[in-house]
Amino acid sequence: MKAIDRVLNARDKDRPKITDYIDNLFTDFFEQKGDFLGKEDASIYGGIAMFHGRPVTVLGHRKGRTAEENMTCNFGMPGPEGYRKALRLMKQAEKFGRPIITFVDTPGAYPGLEAEMYGQAQAIANNLAQMSDIKVPIITIVTGEGSSGGALGIAVANKVYMLENAIYSVLSPEGFASILWHDSAKRDEAAEVMKLTAKDLLGFGVIDGIISERGTGFELVSETENVDRYSRLYGRIDKQISSALKELENKSAEQLITHRYEKFRYFDKEYLEETTSERMENV
Repeated sequence: MKAIDRVLNARDKDRPKITDYIDNLFTDFFEQKGDFLGKEDASIYGGIAMFHGRPVTVLGHRKGRTAEENMTCNFGMPGPEGYRKALRLMKQAEKFGRPIITFVDTPGAYPGLEAEMYGQAQAIANNLAQMSDIKVPIITIVTGEGSSGGALGIAVANKVYMLENAIYSVLSPEGFASILWHDSAKRDEAAEVMKLTAKDLLGFGVIDGIISERGTGFELVSETENVDRYSRLYGRIDKQISSALKELENKSAEQLITHRYEKFRYFDKEYLEETTSERMENV
């Protein structure tokens, strides 16, 4: 499958959303709203839940399926209020010793004038800094689009996994093509160059694993069959989260922080050193 096909799959409106994952993976979910400073941002959805009998904090980007839902959730593009809300939930989880599980699916943070006026860049930067120092396990699942700082703002985690058809990149293929070739129509070529697929990123050491989507095609017309297929995916995600929690729960707060720091500081060090040497030789 070509990279652009993965991009289109990641954007499919019929893919499960954050609400689907919460409904099928967790119990006793209690939503929490607001950042205590501004307004409620519907594009970040989260709260407290139970995962196999243990309390966790779960949150993620929220998109809609209908035009009305998309407008309400701003197409999954949070403003600064959304990132402040996410951080509030994560700091609360740290206070009470709850693991944090985040689901990433966003085309990026909202780039509007109002968002910039109210501190978009500062809110994301603060999340990156604060998440680096949180003393409980953080697990991230990239379920659809994972674009730019809008994704990373809730993804500084000890373990990062991607669904097979998800993407994770610094910007969209259209944006990349517009910058590099001044032609957004070259998105197919850009998608190949960007190395944004789960397989690419696993090879670079950016993610810790790929969750298979085999048997979860969205081309089925039977709603019942779709539910059955989704259940297979939820089961695989459940297994991956359980495995990650088992590995991380024995680490001390200091070990979790060090693990997270080293993970993001040394992404595939050998690869980076090798490509840097090659670039220097061509200068």
